[in-house]
Parts: sequence; C-alpha cells; structure tokens
Amino acid sequence: MRLCVDVMGGDHAPDAIIKGCIQALDTLEPGDRLVLVGDRGVIRDYFRVQARSMDRIDIVHTTEVIGMDESPVDSVRTKKDSSIVVSALMGSHKRDGTGDRCDAVISAGNTGACVSAATMHMRRLPGVHRPGIAVTIPTFHGPVVLSDAGANPEPRPQHLWQYGLMAECVANRIHRKDRPRVAVMNIGAEEGKGTDLIQETAALCKRTPGLNYIGYVEGRDIFEGVADVIITDGLVGNTLLKMAEGMAKSLINGIVTEIMTADPDLMLQLEPIFKHMFKKNDYHEHGGAPLLGVNGLYMIAHGSSEARSIRSALVQTRTYVKSGLNEAIVARLAAVEAAMGPVEVPA
Repeated sequence: MRLCVDVMGGDHAPDAIIKGCIQALDTLEPGDRLVLVGDRGVIRDYFRVQARSMDRIDIVHTTEVIGMDESPVDSVRTKKDSSIVVSALMGSHKRDGTGDRCDAVISAGNTGACVSAATMHMRRLPGVHRPGIAVTIPTFHGPVVLSDAGANPEPRPQHLWQYGLMAECVANRIHRKDRPRVAVMNIGAEEGKGTDLIQETAALCKRTPGLNYIGYVEGRDIFEGVADVIITDGLVGNTLLKMAEGMAKSLINGIVTEIMTADPDLMLQLEPIFKHMFKKNDYHEHGGAPLLGVNGLYMIAHGSSEARSIRSALVQTRTYVKSGLNEAIVARLAAVEAAMGPVEVPA
C-alpha cells in the first residue's frame, strides 16, 4: 500500500508530520510505502538526524506551501507546486513520477485548500454533488459519524442528504453497523422546528428507501447513543466537533484536579482510568477524517496534529483503504437514484 503524506501542512509541520511518519513505519505492514510530499532537503535531513532508514520512503519535492490562513480556492489555483496540490495529484488517477497512484492521501494543512485540491484533481465519485468531511466521534455508546464537519458551510438540502447516505456507508463499512440510525441535527426534536434547509433535508431522508432515518436530534443527543450518523452543515459540524474536543479535555482535567485536591492517594489509584478516558477522547489518537465523495481516499487531519496524530492517521487510513468504502458509496447512491429518480441540486 502506498500512502501519501503532505509533510508541509499543519501548525507543527514539517517536524511533527515527519516524526509521525517515522513512528508509523513500525506499525504499518512491511510492504507499505510512504510517499512524503514537501521540501526534499528538509525531509532527508530529518531522517539523517534521526538515523532512520529511508528504504520504505519515496520523496516528491515541492517548492510551495499553502498557509493555514490563505484563501483556499485562490491558493490551489496559483500554487500548483504546493504540497497540498501535489498530494491531491498523488491520490488521483494520474501518475506521480515514482510509480502508480497512491492508495490514500493525508494532510493536516489548510482544510479548505485540501477540499478544493481534492475536488479539483481527484474529482468526485459518480453521483456525488459535493464532498463532505465525516468525523467519527467516540462516545460511551459507540462511535457516531458526524457529517459535514467543515467542508461545506453553505450546503443545499441535497448536499446534506447525500452526506447522510455517504456517512451511513462509513458507519456500515468502518464501524460495522448493520442498519445505522441516521438523524438530522436541529434545535429541537419537534417536526416543525428548524430552517428550510433542515426541513427539506429531513423530507429527503424520509423518502429514501432503506435509510434508517429516525428524525431530528439536538446537540446533547450526540453522546446519548440516540443515532449512529448525524447530518449537519459544515459550520455547525465543525463548531460541534471543536466544542466536544475542548469540553472532553476540560472536564477530565477538572475532575482530576478536584480528586487531587481532596485525596491524592485516591488519585494515584484512579490514574490509569483517567489516562484511558483521556486517550479515548483525545483527537490526536483518532488520526484524520475522510473527505467523502472524492474519487480516491483523502484523509484530513487536525490542523494542530502532533506526531502521534499522524501516526494514528496512517494506521486508520489503512482500514479505510481496505474497507471498499468508495465502492459502497457509489453503489448506495446509484441504488437510491434508481428508486427515487435523480435528486438535482438547483443552479
């Protein structure tokens, strides 16, 4: 398996990204290769300093970097030799100069630029209107797939509806849910609540054959085991995700502080439990999130990814590659269209 990594993207690039790749080499299969995209000199120097072999490493040199604060569309169009753009080409059906196309791409860079580059160069899967990011949120009741988590902040109902169908495939193929429960995020569970966008999305879900649609859910329901898939727009989804990350960390730290103050000996006994809880809810341990709907596999990692984030993303990516997720998405969309007829997006 050939896994492409954008070395220059992210708040802690390139050091944390390269370090994560080195850590992952000990975890991946012996036949796997990493294709590192970025400044060749920087990459080689890092491996030399770490005294690590580059036997399973290919380097594709790039001369430009898209900053985290740059305009996504403009930067993708003008910085054609940036690590984000070249990485997307690696994941496309085009050749890359080092062999066949890569099986997957991972980047912690500018999310908007990643989405634009992947959509432009990898293209969309047949039947997909707009790609969306699907994030798996760990809960005590099992994983919940939230889509969209930042790719499309101003969607149409047809976009959100397709995010539900594609995320349903993630819940089925990755998390082994036979009939995933699909819900739409709203400000209340009552039928009359929500914007036109939300109500029209719900109407499409109700019409969809074979979709285990359960209705509306509220933000507090994410962690209650009510649904396996939750549909929302990119703005709300990304906000919910960041809030959940911050709340989990704050809550665990707060409990630890209170116990340490009240009974330090008790804290020593509970320390392994809290470490396990923190690891379970730490986004660094969950790697990246797939950009659903592109013709290939593009994993978007957190902008603040550390080495362990990239290591986790690479391990997780192998699971997605082997799952046949894209084939499942294409088949699901085709079956729905055959049953419902085309659901067009207004111009």
